Amino acid sequence: MDIKPVLHGDNGSTLKATTVLSMLQWLGVKPSYSRPRVSDDNAYAESLFRTAKYRPEFPAKGFASLEAARAWAAEFVHWYNVDHRHSGIRYVSPQQRHEGCDQAILAARHALYEEARQRHPARWSGKTRDWSHIGAVTLNPERDAVVNMAASAQHIQQKAA
Repeated sequence: MDIKPVLHGDNGSTLKATTVLSMLQWLGVKPSYSRPRVSDDNAYAESLFRTAKYRPEFPAKGFASLEAARAWAAEFVHWYNVDHRHSGIRYVSPQQRHEGCDQAILAARHALYEEARQRHPARWSGKTRDWSHIGAVTLNPERDAVVNMAASAQHIQQKAA
């Protein structure tokens, strides 16, 4: 089976131009275009790339070698999953979430905010920040009903066991 390299881009005219498509074909590169709400859609890829390139250790003049790029990427992935706090899951790391530590962290944050609000009520014009646990995170929000049904079914099965 012959696997071609892929050049992923948006649906803009530049990457759909005949000359570009001809060059890609000549080079043996398969063009790929954005599809909404998939993991390699531009919005997700560009967000990840922005996070990577704004890291202080990102090399401004490129990588010295392929090995250096791979080593940097491995360190970045570790940082992204273990140390980086993600806003979409209330500023916990993916590792904290996957290990189930996020609920205790969020509860402690909520308690701290409530205590601060009670000690200095004049500083608060409304409620504290929402530190509630985020449920399922998906790329396809319209499928949340399916995810919620599966989670409910799993919960019912666990109760029955």
